[in-house]
Formats: sequence, structure tokens, C-alpha cells
Amino acid sequence: MDIQYVYTKKRSEFGRQVHFSDRPVEVIADIQPNVELLKDYIARDPVEIGIQNVREFSEHWVNTNRFETENKGVNHVEGGWPKDVNPLEPDQTSRFRKKTEKEDGYGRAILSLGQSIEHTIKQNNAIDIYENYFQNLEPDVVEEAPYAKTINIYRDPHAVKRTANHISWFTDGARKIAVSYCNLEFQPSTGDSYIDSYIWDIENPTKPDLFLKPISPLVCVEFNPKDTHQLVGGCYNGQVCIFDTRKGSTAVEQSLIENSHRDPAYKTIWLQSKSGTEFFSGSTDGKILWWDTKKLTEPVETLILDVEKKGRLESALGAMSLEYEPTIPTKFMVGTEQGRIISCNRKGKSDAEKIGNIFPGHWGPVYALQRHPGFSKNFLSVGDWTARIWSEDIRDDCIMWTKPSMYALTDAQWSPTRSAVFFTTKMDVDVWDILFKQNEPTLSIQVVDEPLHCLRTQEPQGRLIACGSQNGTVTLLEVSDNLCIQGRNEKALVTGMFDRETRRAKILEARGRARQNVRGKSAAGEVGEIIKGEKHEGGESELKEADPIEKAEKDFWKIIEEEKRKRDRKTVLSDEASAAQAAEEAVNANTIET
Repeated sequence: MDIQYVYTKKRSEFGRQVHFSDRPVEVIADIQPNVELLKDYIARDPVEIGIQNVREFSEHWVNTNRFETENKGVNHVEGGWPKDVNPLEPDQTSRFRKKTEKEDGYGRAILSLGQSIEHTIKQNNAIDIYENYFQNLEPDVVEEAPYAKTINIYRDPHAVKRTANHISWFTDGARKIAVSYCNLEFQPSTGDSYIDSYIWDIENPTKPDLFLKPISPLVCVEFNPKDTHQLVGGCYNGQVCIFDTRKGSTAVEQSLIENSHRDPAYKTIWLQSKSGTEFFSGSTDGKILWWDTKKLTEPVETLILDVEKKGRLESALGAMSLEYEPTIPTKFMVGTEQGRIISCNRKGKSDAEKIGNIFPGHWGPVYALQRHPGFSKNFLSVGDWTARIWSEDIRDDCIMWTKPSMYALTDAQWSPTRSAVFFTTKMDVDVWDILFKQNEPTLSIQVVDEPLHCLRTQEPQGRLIACGSQNGTVTLLEVSDNLCIQGRNEKALVTGMFDRETRRAKILEARGRARQNVRGKSAAGEVGEIIKGEKHEGGESELKEADPIEKAEKDFWKIIEEEKRKRDRKTVLSDEASAAQAAEEAVNANTIET
């Protein structure tokens, strides 16, 4: 059914009609020159003016053919499988192959297609179109100073200043970033109830691409690596919630508050699983909870971080940061509020078996923890005023550390492309290149005037860095080529450096244990000052040497004491000689007088 309606309006409502017509020129005003004003000017005589009266032959405009571009998408499925066959399932594909090979026309089709394929293969064997003719030649390396430039700035549109606590990059193409905003200060002065966080398009800094409306301010947020439309967030009240960008801004699923954390959920990480629906969260209440998005009413598994391995919640350490490497799906690490770093194994049947090695860590809370992308045994941690590099083979101390800074460090991350580079945040962004120098950062970038709280690098390119500040400003930086392109032998050099520092730490650790053993036995009366013979049942004696460092120290002080005694002896002899000489002079004087 066709429905039409005609809107009408009177001519008088458009205003007065304008009529245009031709008419002769008329003079409205005629202003005569003022002779008195000529006295204010000085006449120039003569006056020279250059005039170029040459015809211009240059082309100053051009009209080119319009080039129209068009974007088209192509959906390619491997091998052209039928709709009822999922190419990602090996059982279905193998069943379909066996069925196809039993058909009558399969052999004839292979023979007919084989001729054209054989001709193409012979052409490829005759000449390699991808051959690199200059592989052995070293390119000209341009030594330029490392630098970084600001690409975009994303400011919190809300009037109340909130801290940007966590940043997560969009996993498909790095076109967007999700930022969680929350004030973690104890009893903040503002009573504002604005709790939204945002997803920003990196090309549009004026307005957020999507608002995230949780039930409580988000402390952290993470994109799902297998489903780019799904995000998980850890809330200030301890709950975890799931967002789906296709279903709007509100959370589609959320955990029950009675089965959630009792403190803010500081970190959430997606697990490596076939379904892509599992994740785990950590909080300062001392618990690690495993979740499944299909059932968020209660956690799948719980771990209490009691280092005494008794499972008591009152003595558990609070979790501030988590580290999980998808290539090692059963292991994870926890940075605690008390400064320790705990290595855990999910395969354990009890909490005591799940808690493994404990590293001393830092003097304050561990704000960041990450394994090296190329060396899984080494990991980076940030706490108090230093960043430390650890090895799983050394439990007592780190193998490398930065010089203490004037300001507390808040976050850190390895470069995904360069093995020797990592980034840290405090008042500014520091870029460390451990192959270049270890005592100070290679580059320091002052991003904003307030302290920085979080940092995330673009993966896998590593060229873009997003960092969030205390007042909610997120800045996108682009680093130079020499900070994101790996050198020719860089990985081998970093491997040698880590191995060398690990061996050094092992030697110092062994010496420390030996010194403690010697001191303990000496206090118990079982070891002498340096060497003691212990008699066995056969009547033989075994000599046990003390620690070489302690022995050298005692030998040094022994030499000092001998030198002191020699000097004292010389002093006594010189005093006696002086006294004898004085007595002889007195006797001679008396003899002369007599």
C-alpha cells in the first residue's frame, strides 16, 4: 500500500520576494582629496620600480583523470570445504577426505589437474622468484638516536579526574584500546558515582568508541584473544564481569558478590583453552579464582596464597599482579602485596602442591610481572623503586636490576619484538636497552605532567605504546625503528648475558650457603677457625676448609695485626735507645763539670 502526503506552505511565509533588474550606475558619494594631508608625506624622486614584462609559459593548473578506489572483502575458507564440514575439526576433515577418495571420478580429476600443477611446479623449480640475491651483504646501518613521538591523546570526558589503571589492546589488528578508570585511593574525597570505562578507537581521540558500564568501577579489563568482541573486567568490589561489544555497553554476565573476591580484583587474565571461555583473577584478599564465562555464579577452582602451605586465609599474601604464559598453560606467577613473587602450578591436587618457588621480590607491592617473550625462564618485575630481572633457577636473588629511582615505579613490560628492550613507567616512560647500557635508561620520555600508572605495548609489532596517567589521560606513543626492530645477533647476545648473570648469581648463592654453614658449625663448636680434622671410625682425619672469602679476610687481618706488632716493637726499641742516649749524655755532662 502506497501512502503519500503532500506538505504545503503559503508564499507569504517565505518572506518578501526579491526582484533583480539592470539599472545605470549612480554616484552615491564623492569624496574630494584633502590638500592638507599632503604635508604628512615626503615625495620620492627618482623612483625605481622593476617590472617583468615577459610572457609566462609555466603550467599553473592541470586536470588529471579521477582515480576511484573501492574496498571489497573476500571470505576465503581453506580448501573450499562444504558448509557441513568444519575445517578446524580434524575428525570431520579426515572423514570427508576418505569419502571423497572413494568416489569414481576422483582419480580422473587428479590426473587432469595434475598436468597443470606439474607445469607450474616446474616453472617454480626453474627460477625462485623469492630469492634474495643480497642476503650475505650487510645493510648500511644508520646510527640514529632513539626517539619517540606522540600520536594521539585520549582524555577522560568526565569532569571528575580518575586514574587510568589498566590498558588492553584489541587482539585483532590493534585498532582499539580498552581502558579501565578507577580511583584506588583510600576513602576518596569525591562522592561522584560515575563508574564508566571506555573503548577508544586509536584514530579518533575526540570521543570513546564504546562506553563500558559495570556494576562497580573497573580496576582492570582484558580483551579475549579468541573472541575479540568479548572482554573481562575486574571490579573494585571484587566481582568479575563479562562485556560483549555486540550486545551494548552493559555487562552481559557477572559473578555473584558472595562468591567473588573480598578486595578489588586487581588482575584478570584469559587462559589458553579450546573453548576460550576460561580466565582467572587475583586480589589482595589472598585468593586466586578460576572462572568459566558459561557459569559465573561460582568459581571453578580456588587457591589460597598461604606460603606456609597450610591453607589459612588469615596468613595468605595478597595478589597485586599475575603472569601467565600461554605456551606454559599449567604454570603461572603471582606478585604479592607484601613484595614476594610466587611461582604456582595448577596441576597440584592441593594448595600446598600448587604453590612452588617463592622469590624474595621487592620491598613493596609487586605492581608488574611478565615473562620474557623469548626466554621463558627469565621474568621481569617492578616494585618499590627498581625493576628486576629474575631467573627461575635462582631463588634467593635476581640476576639483574636497575638503579633505584627517585620516584616509585608503577608498571613495566618487555618489548614484543626486541629481546633486550623493556619499558617502565613512573613520572615518565623509561626505555631500557640492557645491551646498550644497564645503569640508566636509553631514553626517557616525559608524556604528561602527572605520574603514569600503566603501560601496554602493541603486539606483535611493538611500535606503539599506550600509557595511562593519574588524571585519566591516555597517551599513544610511537617509538623509533631502532627500538622495535631486532638486531642481527641481539637474541644470541641477550642469551649469553642472561646465562652469564645466572652463573654469577649461582656462584654467589653457593658461597653464601657455604659461609652460613661454616658460621653455624663454628658457633656449635664443630669447626675450628680455619681448618679442623675430624676423626672417623678408621682413625683417619679429613680436613675441611672454610669459605675462601672468609679465609682471605682472616689472613688479611692477620697480616694487619703482625704489622701492628712490628711497628709497636720498633717504637719500643726506639724509645729505649733514646732513653739510653739521653742517660749517656747526662753522664758525660757530669764528668765534664767535675
